[in-house]
Amino acid sequence: MIPQSTPSSAPANSSLGQVATQFVLRLPSEERLKAQQEVYKFVRWYGEERQLNELTVPEVANYAEQLTSSTTEVAEKLGAIKAFLVYGHKQGLTKRNLAVHIKIKKGSSKSLARSRGHSPGEVVLTAQGYADLEAELAALISERPRIAEELRKAAADKDFRENAPLEATREYQGQLEARIRELESTLKAAKVMDKKEATSRRIAVGDTVVLRDLVAGEKADYTLVDRREADPTKGKISVASPMGQALLGRQGGDAIEVRAPAGILHYQIETIRHR
Repeated sequence: MIPQSTPSSAPANSSLGQVATQFVLRLPSEERLKAQQEVYKFVRWYGEERQLNELTVPEVANYAEQLTSSTTEVAEKLGAIKAFLVYGHKQGLTKRNLAVHIKIKKGSSKSLARSRGHSPGEVVLTAQGYADLEAELAALISERPRIAEELRKAAADKDFRENAPLEATREYQGQLEARIRELESTLKAAKVMDKKEATSRRIAVGDTVVLRDLVAGEKADYTLVDRREADPTKGKISVASPMGQALLGRQGGDAIEVRAPAGILHYQIETIRHR
């Protein structure tokens, strides 16, 4: 629920911390605790003293990469942050509604994921990740006959001026073929980790790590994967992400530093589960 108030209730130069407090206090008591946890995580990531109007679209759009949980839980977490950003916009603290840019993005990392010890152009996948991509490819290829039949039926309508089904099917076919080409290219170039890599004492691609935030005391699980496997809703983060880079090659008990927009965040590696 987004608290209702007039734009004049908050100063134009309010910091993230100030606006977060205002937002949380206006929520119904039954929603306050859960929303507070997620909103303050968001604020800590960018810095309490930072001005809300200084946040950029790319920063907000990439925030979901820091979240790992089920699809439903991630959606709920982002929902609280979206409500916070909508509130800030309605207060006149941002020129644009940043809430529309925060969303779950599978495989959103733009840089090429590289694990230590592998060549720059190599795609390194876990055995499960390789199998998942193979299954997705097979499923998409099996869609081709159905799409071809739908195109045939849609094309039978000779009035092409307002043939929405035909256009929609063509668009879907284009997306389907693009994803098939991407998967085929990835699988062709992929190297599956061997047993030695998968059982190394140091953190490598495929490992699941339990971290403790040394400031907030909260714990979170992350599984390191190639960017093509990255999916925050399943707890999989890209090795090219700031968190992934900080974890690669480290050991249990190590303290790590992750560079966030707010500065350096400190974590301790509690446990490592090798795949």
